[in-house]
Amino acid sequence: MLRKLLEMIRFSHTLFALPFALMAALMAWAAPVPDNFQLEFRWIELVGILICMVGARSAAMAFNRWADRKLDAQNPRTAQRHLPTGQLSVGTVLIFAIFSALIFVAGTCLFLPNWLPLGVSVPVLSVLLGYSYAKRFTSLAHFWLGLALMLAPVCTWLAIRGLIVWQHPADLWPALILGLAVLFWVAGFDIIYACQDYEFDCSAKLKSVPVRWGVAGALRLAAICHLVMFGCLVMLLWASELGGPNLELGWIYGLALLAIGGLLIYEHALVRADDLTRVNVAFFQVNVVISFGLLLGTAVDLWS
Repeated sequence: MLRKLLEMIRFSHTLFALPFALMAALMAWAAPVPDNFQLEFRWIELVGILICMVGARSAAMAFNRWADRKLDAQNPRTAQRHLPTGQLSVGTVLIFAIFSALIFVAGTCLFLPNWLPLGVSVPVLSVLLGYSYAKRFTSLAHFWLGLALMLAPVCTWLAIRGLIVWQHPADLWPALILGLAVLFWVAGFDIIYACQDYEFDCSAKLKSVPVRWGVAGALRLAAICHLVMFGCLVMLLWASELGGPNLELGWIYGLALLAIGGLLIYEHALVRADDLTRVNVAFFQVNVVISFGLLLGTAVDLWS
């Protein structure tokens, strides 16, 4: 049963958001701190980040499969998922979602006496779980998903530097800029992914960017989202100009950005309004390379 649960939530896709949380953690540990604070790497914080990421994403994915079980059964692309085919019961999936949410909340306790992670845990879960119903009432559901994943780097920063942020709010700027990059990156590729369900979403009266503006218009908006994402990543070089800590990112990070820019161009070259056969390549393969490439470039730059 555990194997089927992990298959259902596509546990391997935790790789999308995890690199950005780890990138935020690296920046948070490396950034200078005010004179009256001391900050150093702590293994317990790294463990806490991993537990919270796995718990939050597992809860969100399981709840999404539970909430969408009837729609999935009607959609030819998703009809073979675990709930529509009866491989897992509705009760099992719901219990797994609740258990995962509790794991997430418990994980935030590892950051005490910094109480901010625990304090924001329920609002964060509300955003994550609320996404499952977004496409029923707004075409901007893709941006809701982006907001959900944006919380990964922002909350990681708060978990490590929350006491500093409490007294110096501008310290949060690097995490916010990175978070915005994640928001537009996720929204962009989710818009591309949603193009596959254009006909079904229209018939089911669901809302999405492709339904509202057509597949061609959706692909254009996805490209704009990724352009904004790239701009946000460039802005990280000047986070200190906004009052945030000086990250001292340099040429290695710049090279990583150039590579990511090329990958984004390649991703959009893979899909056209009249040919969506390579959406999965763009979604699953290119995006994993983008996220891990950025993490690697940032790590080498900060710690070299």
